[in-house]
Amino acid sequence: MTTPLFSPSVPGHSGHVPVMLSEVLSALAPTDGETFLDCTFGGGGYTSAILNSADCSVYAIDRDPHAIDRGQALAGHFLSADGSPRLHMLHGCFGDMKNLAEAAGIYAFDGIVLDLGVSSFQLDEAERGFSFKQDGPLDMRMGRDGQTAADLINTAPETELADIFHYYGEERHARRVARAIVADRAATPFTTTLQLAELIRRIVPADRSGIDTATRSFQGLRIAVNDELGEIENGLTQALDLLSPGGRLVVVSFHSLEDRITKRVFGKATGKTQNISRYDPRAVTSRSAESEFVTLTSKPLRPGADESDTNRRARSAKLRAIVKRPLVSSSPAKGQTV
Repeated sequence: MTTPLFSPSVPGHSGHVPVMLSEVLSALAPTDGETFLDCTFGGGGYTSAILNSADCSVYAIDRDPHAIDRGQALAGHFLSADGSPRLHMLHGCFGDMKNLAEAAGIYAFDGIVLDLGVSSFQLDEAERGFSFKQDGPLDMRMGRDGQTAADLINTAPETELADIFHYYGEERHARRVARAIVADRAATPFTTTLQLAELIRRIVPADRSGIDTATRSFQGLRIAVNDELGEIENGLTQALDLLSPGGRLVVVSFHSLEDRITKRVFGKATGKTQNISRYDPRAVTSRSAESEFVTLTSKPLRPGADESDTNRRARSAKLRAIVKRPLVSSSPAKGQTV
């Protein structure tokens, strides 16, 4: 009997649905004997699918101790013929992936995947403080160290909060939200998610999208607490360095800022350059013939209608993929059919 690529019955997977799974596997194209890096293990959806699709190995990174525990439990389900594990967990941030991999004795990978969305487990656990739909401590840390969202909300100047909501959350009413927070915290510090969400809902008018008005501000706050954009920039650069010749890097993003960074890093890696001003009619795009990488996706892939209908977290997803040129090859690099 063939093992399914992804099975909710595997320990640790309840409630987690990997986004654009078939597209990710198509881009990675795992084969026997290869070694992969899952930079954002989360619920283990991509990792399980990769391990089920070929007799390969996966090293998986997560900064969340709970995710590491889930991975350790999952490792026993994926063993090689000699009984050794094919799944190896690495505890840390993906922005430090090179050091984590080298500490494990691995210096190159045949494929790397980054899912830049927040883990379903973190969103669904009220005590983690990511959700504006459930009450919990205002935390939002993906790991267990550093300042919490409550620390930031209760101490940051009004201008800093406004910038966080505006630039990271793309909230049009950022200044109004920041002003209300500073006024309210003087009497009662913010400690819970619903306390903050209710203030935002009171301040920000609803729009036709039907999206909860707290969504954008919570997103901006989460990005700031975890330095997500800096982590992405570091992670992508290191991931390119860790690819073997012919290796593929696949990135699934959920926010325009994440996708923008990915596009810029991939463009630089492939030698694609453009004049500074996009409004200049003389602006031209060029590509170096000597570039070490080739994009597998000329435009970002989007989830199909069926997936978007059944998994609302997939609706904003975009997938970009890139391959490192083989040292010697007379045929297209593996995975170039994406």
